[in-house]
Amino acid sequence: MGYYDQDHQNRYKGQKGNKGGYFLASLVGIILGAILVVVAVPKLADYDVLPYTVEPNEKLQDEAAENNANVQNVSLDVTTDVTKAVDKAGDAVVSITNIQTAGFWSNERNNGGGQPAGTGSGVIYKKEGNTAFIVTNHHVVEGAQELEVSLEDGTKLPARLVGSDIWTDLAVLEVEGKEIKTVAEFGDSDKLKPGEPVIAIGNPLGQFSGSVTQGIISGLERAIPVDIDQNGTVDWQAEVLQTDAAINPGNSGGALVNISGQLIGINSMKIAESAVEGIGLAIPINYARPVIDDLEKFGEVKRPYMGVQLASVNEIPGYYQQEALKLPKDVKSGVAITSVEPNSPAAQAGLKEMDVIVEMDGEEIKDIIELRQHLYTKKSVGDQMKIKIYRDGKTQEVTMKLSGETF
Repeated sequence: MGYYDQDHQNRYKGQKGNKGGYFLASLVGIILGAILVVVAVPKLADYDVLPYTVEPNEKLQDEAAENNANVQNVSLDVTTDVTKAVDKAGDAVVSITNIQTAGFWSNERNNGGGQPAGTGSGVIYKKEGNTAFIVTNHHVVEGAQELEVSLEDGTKLPARLVGSDIWTDLAVLEVEGKEIKTVAEFGDSDKLKPGEPVIAIGNPLGQFSGSVTQGIISGLERAIPVDIDQNGTVDWQAEVLQTDAAINPGNSGGALVNISGQLIGINSMKIAESAVEGIGLAIPINYARPVIDDLEKFGEVKRPYMGVQLASVNEIPGYYQQEALKLPKDVKSGVAITSVEPNSPAAQAGLKEMDVIVEMDGEEIKDIIELRQHLYTKKSVGDQMKIKIYRDGKTQEVTMKLSGETF
């Protein structure tokens, strides 16, 4: 408080007792100012007021021009693990057009051509001589009269369907390999961990080729029910990877790669419901590779064959479970044999109509889906398989040698 108040008071203490001198000086100043105004203003009116101008400084202009010449656009080289992975795998991902017979009124019909019925993606996984092989989804190529592949640079190539498998939703195509420069490197899907970053590359909506989305592995070994024949009954459990990387229509058959740019999955489907966000599914590459090999070599998957027609016990009314199958009351699951083909592996093993399969190789079998899973994923053509059945209310065991016919 002290110093500000003290200075303020001291200034006015020295001014007391000199009031008359200050008044006289002020009056003289006012009179002189008035006289100056009266004399000077008329004189100023005789002069024109010129605008104020600044002569250009050539030196400054030269310096500014030189500085402008040195200004350049700056381009940042942003290289990350993601961009490296995309650079490595991106050109191996192609767009696939499924061309089917044109409709009656279509202009293409008069020219003998067809029209696109759908689009998807594919991955070049092998180049052998002058031929390149592409893996995609079965549903991408289903029903096609012609197939066309578009490379990343826009080159379009006719493709031939080598083989397709409805159960695994995989297919293999071949194209002329002269234009192919990049082939995908297989990774190991068995070593994936939840939370691991992954990248999806594909052709969403059939018009955004080479689109890249990033996410993580959300889950491993997911089992998704699939209705193969669209009759409302589940026929198969697809074993897939779950990711939150954006997968849209047209991404089917495209690549899911790890941060090293290695192919670890084939994008297959998405759960599309209003209440669901970010659930994309891909076929693990370790699961797909044996299927790809069979399709490439044989045009189909060589699966074990039993030679029977089947029905899940849980879909059979309780009355028939007791009266026709003669099952004990505590047996509520299994697979009933509704017919046996002559000379089939089942017939040779002694299986009969109305037998109920409850175990295979000591593994409980509850329904047709589990039977197919065991047969297709754990057994090979020529293998022996032990089967436990109920016949007339009693358990029996038989051994079957599996053949390679289609079932």
